[in-house]
Amino acid sequence: MPELPEVETVRRGLAPALEGARLASVEARRPDLRWPLPERFAERLAGRQVVALGRRAKYLLADLDAGADGPEVLVMHLGMSGSFRIETGDEAVTPGAFALPRSKAAAHDHVVFHLGSGLHIIYNDPRRFGAMLLVRRTELENHPLFRGLGPEPLGNAFDASYLAQACAGRSTSLKAALLDQTVVAGLGNIYVSEALHRAGVSPLRTAATLATRAGDPTVRAERIVAAVRAVLGEAIAAGGSTLRDHAQVDGTLGYFQHTFRVYDREGAPCPTPGCGGIVRRMVQAGRSTFYCARCQR
Repeated sequence: MPELPEVETVRRGLAPALEGARLASVEARRPDLRWPLPERFAERLAGRQVVALGRRAKYLLADLDAGADGPEVLVMHLGMSGSFRIETGDEAVTPGAFALPRSKAAAHDHVVFHLGSGLHIIYNDPRRFGAMLLVRRTELENHPLFRGLGPEPLGNAFDASYLAQACAGRSTSLKAALLDQTVVAGLGNIYVSEALHRAGVSPLRTAATLATRAGDPTVRAERIVAAVRAVLGEAIAAGGSTLRDHAQVDGTLGYFQHTFRVYDREGAPCPTPGCGGIVRRMVQAGRSTFYCARCQR
C-alpha cells in the first residue's frame, strides 16, 4: 500500500490540475470501490469547484465549494493499486512515483473527473481497494476515518516530547507503536524500518523506553523524530518509493528505493560507517522488519 511520501507526491502532481478547477461532470462507472460510492456521487460533484487539495495521513482531501449540502470534502484513498491519470488530448501522465507503471487498462478506469477544455482526471484501480467518500467539512475531524489519527509526522505537533508521552507505559514493540496510526499518522512499514535504522534504535525495543520515569523524552526519542522527518522528506523529494506501481507526474520513476539502507536488503552489509553488521529480516505482527542488530540498540 502506498505510504505517506507516495500519497504526498500524488497530491503534488494532481494539485496543479485540480486546485481551482470546476468539475464539469463526473462519471462513476461502477457503484463501488472498496465501499459503495456515496449516494448521487456524480450528481453531487458536478459543477463543484475544488478549492484546495490536501492530505491527511494516507488520504487525499479535495475541499469543495459549497453545494446543496454545504462545503464538503472529497476523501480519496488509493488502496493497494489505485492511481490517478491526467489526460489532455493525446497526452497522459500519472502523478506519483511508483517502481512499476500503474495500470492504464480502460477496464479499471472506475471514476472520471471531466474538467473541461479536454482535461480529464481518471481514477484507475484494478484491485478496487481504494475509496472515495463525501464528508461535510464540519464533520471531517470526527469522521471514523480521522477521529483517532495521531499527528502528522512532518507537522509541528510531532516532536520528541509528544512521542515520549504517546509511548509512555506501552509494552508493545517500538516498531508496532510507530505503525499505530493513533500514535502518528501515515507511517508505514518501509519508512519505520528506515527511520529506526537511521536513528540507531532497535525495532524490538519496548515503546515505553522512549520516556524517562518522569515522562521526559529520551535521546532515542529525539533521534527517532529527527530520522522520521529526514527519511520522509528525502522520499518525498525523490518522488516516493513504494515497491510496486508508482510513477511521477512527469512519467519518470521515483528512485528513493535505490537508497534504502535496510528495507528489503536482508543479508547485505549494514551501511552505517564502521558498523560491520549484516542486515537481518524478522517478522513482527505479520510484517517484515529489516534492521541491523549490531548498530541498532
